[in-house]
Amino acid sequence: MAEFSFSFSLVCAVLLSAFLVSAKPMLRKERVLRDPDLSRQAHEDNKSYQYDHEAFLGKDEAKTFDQLTPEESRDRLSKIVDRIDGDADGYITTDELNAWIKRVQKRYVYENVAKVWADYDLNKDNKISWDEYKQATYGYYLANPEEFEDATDKFSFKKMLPRDERRFKAADLNGNLAADREEFTSFLHPEEFEHMKNIVVLETLEDIDNNGDGHVDEDEYIADMFAHEDGGPEPDWVRTEREQFSDFRDLNKDGKMDLDEIRQWIMPQDYDHAQAEARHLVYESDQDKDQKLTKQEILDNWNMFVGSQATNYGEDLTRNHDEL
Repeated sequence: MAEFSFSFSLVCAVLLSAFLVSAKPMLRKERVLRDPDLSRQAHEDNKSYQYDHEAFLGKDEAKTFDQLTPEESRDRLSKIVDRIDGDADGYITTDELNAWIKRVQKRYVYENVAKVWADYDLNKDNKISWDEYKQATYGYYLANPEEFEDATDKFSFKKMLPRDERRFKAADLNGNLAADREEFTSFLHPEEFEHMKNIVVLETLEDIDNNGDGHVDEDEYIADMFAHEDGGPEPDWVRTEREQFSDFRDLNKDGKMDLDEIRQWIMPQDYDHAQAEARHLVYESDQDKDQKLTKQEILDNWNMFVGSQATNYGEDLTRNHDEL
């Protein structure tokens, strides 16, 4: 298993659903995904790639490739390989995979914004004001606050509304409280924009800091990824994560992570997630160990690529070749 470990924004990604005023909204709990490293890999000893699929996609998204038969998947993947092979030399290099993954991720981000734009641009002026977003997302809550008076969950509407307003204002670079396409994209996908990274770090802290002391201790760190419900011994990968926390997360050894340490955890310097994923795919599929892949090597390992970012959560396998 290589070093890459989370859905590349992709990987990423903070995805917001459209909430209409006329319908009772669902509570949004999504946040930017973080990188738990591959220290959990010990709990996945078989070669089904289930770990890869779930780590990259989540359990629900990992099922998307089931829409196609293996034969259909391999056929469509073959066409994608032709597009990745930029110099048409019959080999897929790490650099070509890296470029493809970045292209797919960028397309995914902007297509996601395009899909929801009309739900929020209520007056059709090609901008989304904070008031429009607030009404579309929180209109039901604002009109019926009594239904939410007893909500104590950290993701309750009364807590999420000011948090979204803070993120919206950070994305609103010109300060006019009306987001253009680029600003709204940075609001929905802050992990993709340099000026939004402080928000990503702060929201991560708020999500995990259960006792509200402004730090993330070891138990909070573990609780975010593992629910100890049966009272039995912790799995080996959890014990490994505790060692990771002590050795690599808690940099100043005070038993907890502050904002700077969280930043180093989720946004390590000089770490390219697309490059790491490309290396991972080559390493796992390179049968002759020549550090590049033939189409056959990729097709022989097709089920890994279905679940990898190279095919954007499996979506590229259901697109027409011309769309790619």
